[in-house]
Amino acid sequence: MLDLDALRAACAAEGTGSSDYDLSPEVAAPKGRTLRAAAVLIAVQDSAHGLELVLTKRSSKLKHHPGQIAFPGGKVDGDEDDITAALREAREEIGLAGADVLGTLPPHETVTGFNVTPVLAHIAAPFAPVPEPGEVEEVFNVPMRHVMTPANYIIERRMWRGNWRQFYTVPYGPYYIWGATARMLRGLADRL
Repeated sequence: MLDLDALRAACAAEGTGSSDYDLSPEVAAPKGRTLRAAAVLIAVQDSAHGLELVLTKRSSKLKHHPGQIAFPGGKVDGDEDDITAALREAREEIGLAGADVLGTLPPHETVTGFNVTPVLAHIAAPFAPVPEPGEVEEVFNVPMRHVMTPANYIIERRMWRGNWRQFYTVPYGPYYIWGATARMLRGLADRL
């Protein structure tokens, strides 16, 4: 059964991180690069149909990843830790005032040079998102049972910097969830 206890246990389970390179070992990360610390909030909330995941559609006006489906999140600033950064970004991007942190998952390395820590949290109080218009075009929910079912994932590929790169997708209705977001969700599904 998918509940908060199962999600806490998934955070506590042993395991290694993931990478955008997992499905394409022939595409190597640039040598000597320095990864920048970032954190995202994998926020879940209760609904009449069970737990739902809160996701955003990034503004189409953004320079990086315009229009893509993503978790609220961003760079870890100054002396912040991953949890503080993820909660701050969620407050700035979607107006989330607070959430109960369930734990963190192993980091995910992106092709764009970030080492992203997923922070899993439960939104206990009623929540009406307020998207930050410069960053977020839409906030929407996806049933957790959908993204926690490995059979719903598809491996696709695209040409990237002269090489074919494979990646996970987990489409839901009109939403094309792919890349790092889908990979982190697939990692959570595997831990469950």
